[in-house]
Amino acid sequence: MKGLRGISQLSTRLYAAQAARKLDVSAEHVKFQLQEVQVTKLPSGLMIASLENYSPASRIGVFVKAGCRYESPENQGVTHLLRLAANLTTKGASAFRICRGVEAVGGSLGVTSSRENMIYSVDCLRDHIDTVMEYLINVTTAPEFRPWEVSDLTPRVKMDKALAAQTPQMGVIEGLHGAAYKNALSNSLYCPDYMVGQVDADHMHNFIQNNFTSARMALVGLGVDHNVLKQGVAKATADPFDVIKAAIGQLKAEYLMSLESSEGLLDAMGSQALAGGAANKFVSGKKSMASSGNLVKTPFVDEI
Repeated sequence: MKGLRGISQLSTRLYAAQAARKLDVSAEHVKFQLQEVQVTKLPSGLMIASLENYSPASRIGVFVKAGCRYESPENQGVTHLLRLAANLTTKGASAFRICRGVEAVGGSLGVTSSRENMIYSVDCLRDHIDTVMEYLINVTTAPEFRPWEVSDLTPRVKMDKALAAQTPQMGVIEGLHGAAYKNALSNSLYCPDYMVGQVDADHMHNFIQNNFTSARMALVGLGVDHNVLKQGVAKATADPFDVIKAAIGQLKAEYLMSLESSEGLLDAMGSQALAGGAANKFVSGKKSMASSGNLVKTPFVDEI
């Protein structure tokens, strides 16, 4: 009881005897200068575009003009397998190393494709850009496509097709393209049933060699310094850089920043970078009668 009495006699005032000093709040906040999109074009035709938004997370994408519309009847479905083969063994890294290397820095590697482009993208904290850039370059420029690894993709192809069949929106889009076009734009984003298990490593190598060229590619970075992107490419190629000032006007940062997500911003930058080269080629090239407005002798689509 004496111990309890002693405790009850303790003072209930447990505050500090001296008031804490006030923090100095007069320091000004760091203000970042708004950056514009920077564009560089290599002599080989590779486009490099970036936008520095000072985000702690960076997103880098390689856009390749190699969608399913560029498939031939002999290799239909090859782009579907390329989407699934992004993490397979390359000449510079094994599949295990790619997976664990990206995972170790808290990043992610993904591949999407449309009828026009294939998009290889990585997300990471900006401190680990060099690490994920190494894997991204390996995946896009040095795939091995080992036959046993390609054959192991067949169950995943079937699973993708089954999931797509259960998505009404995907069925509508595929059906509309099949009905609206009679050319390569009617090609499906998924491997046809008769080609499941028939697309092999040779088909994939041939498609890569014919379509994954510098003139058909664009490297786009969001939340990354432009010089970092150029240095990353310089490690894989010895080509000098040629800055195209006219391309800056085609990519307006004010318009791109109005997009809601970083993913949409990256896609827009990549698409405009690839389309910019096609527009310049059209302007400088010889025009057809149809483009000049002379439609008298221009054949209809069904007559071609």
